[in-house]
Amino acid sequence: MLASAKCKPAIIKLITIPSCQTCMESRDHHGSKHGMFIFGETVGIRAFCYQIFLEDHFGVCPVRTRTFNGTKKNLKTVIVQGATRNQAHKSDIDCTAIYQLDPVEIGKTLEIRKKEIVTLEDGDIVSMTSECQRYIVLRGYVDISVSSEERQFPLAYSLVVHKDAYMVERMLRAVYMPHNIYCIHYDQKSSKKFIAAMENLAKCFPNVFVASKLERVRYAHITRLKADLNCLSDLLRSTVKWKYVINLCGQDFPLRTNFELVSELKKLKGANMLETSRPSELKKQRFAFQYLLKDAPFVYQKLPVKTAQTKDPPPHSIEMFVGSAYFVLSREFVNHVFESQLMKDFLSWSEDTYSPDEHFWASLVRVPGVPGAIPRSKPDITDLMSKTRLVKWNYLEGSLYPSCTGTHLRSVCIYGAAELRWLLNYGHWFANKFDPKVDPVLIKCLEQKLEEKQRHWVNLGLE
Repeated sequence: MLASAKCKPAIIKLITIPSCQTCMESRDHHGSKHGMFIFGETVGIRAFCYQIFLEDHFGVCPVRTRTFNGTKKNLKTVIVQGATRNQAHKSDIDCTAIYQLDPVEIGKTLEIRKKEIVTLEDGDIVSMTSECQRYIVLRGYVDISVSSEERQFPLAYSLVVHKDAYMVERMLRAVYMPHNIYCIHYDQKSSKKFIAAMENLAKCFPNVFVASKLERVRYAHITRLKADLNCLSDLLRSTVKWKYVINLCGQDFPLRTNFELVSELKKLKGANMLETSRPSELKKQRFAFQYLLKDAPFVYQKLPVKTAQTKDPPPHSIEMFVGSAYFVLSREFVNHVFESQLMKDFLSWSEDTYSPDEHFWASLVRVPGVPGAIPRSKPDITDLMSKTRLVKWNYLEGSLYPSCTGTHLRSVCIYGAAELRWLLNYGHWFANKFDPKVDPVLIKCLEQKLEEKQRHWVNLGLE
């Protein structure tokens, strides 16, 4: 029933399931017939999604629920990612055609997005990863193509995550190589099921581990920076002699294969890749004044709030630059930073600034004498010049890049399938944001395209 990663076609099946009874029957042979429908969000649908998680299909199913008087009522239609191969009413979605911006195929993806997207919940990932050997085989980890060149150039990853275990699992699978090393830092505030899913993932692989020190991460707070630092510290102590470290968050996804990434990183010759620009007057406010963590009446719960207290200049006459939290850093640079009193003093000074992760690395990489230093006299390196992360901001769409075809969250585009070609061709190594609940086709097509390219490059090297 479940497919491995071997030679998957670049086709996604859209399968219309005639009734919810089909969904129920698909679950029945796994041994659960009861408690399936709960006010439109169904345990049965999620179980069905778990069963077909690895298939290159999507299922379409009307959801039913029981009212209190025992009658059934149609509520909505949902898209379930994956579907059994023997269902009727199949309609192909061709990732190659989507890449070529075929209007018919793009139209199909828009029809899918009109439905409610059902993905696996954190508890489903806990169940799926509870039997490691079965999970590893079913997700195709045993079939990963890797070259000797890649094995001689191991990479490290710092994954700072807090929700949506399903997306984290897919991201990890997309960047996973058996010779690389992966640190997972989950937020101490995360749900118990999410934490269990991350712990399970780490137990299933010898080269994946949970950070030895975990933070209660707050938005724009020093704890976000410390989460990465905790992973970096652990990664330096690992037996894997990685060459570069890359940090990712839960809504990131790669745009390059490991083979391509290694090739690009070798060209850096020890340099670092990250955004580092001179701050505007507005951004200077982030570290010119002291910020204190205070309660916030919305989603973040607590936020750093500006006070009237001005700060002393940064220690060691560090010149301030700003960028983003995303980086690709050489092992030599990271090792130097951790041994440096300058870094410790700068970290302490940054404790009460706003979003220190967006100035800490951007400033340190400009310090004269650090490995791979970028001279202060050099021009700004913007987010479109640094290849670490491709992000679309809604106020720059139509000028710097095409409009978002998905939706927006806090001014950032959550990509749609029509952006597949743009994403793969722009030149960046990773992008943000992706959400399978917004557009499941895009992520699946990215997975397929990357797997195809990885096999192509490795096989080419063997010829």
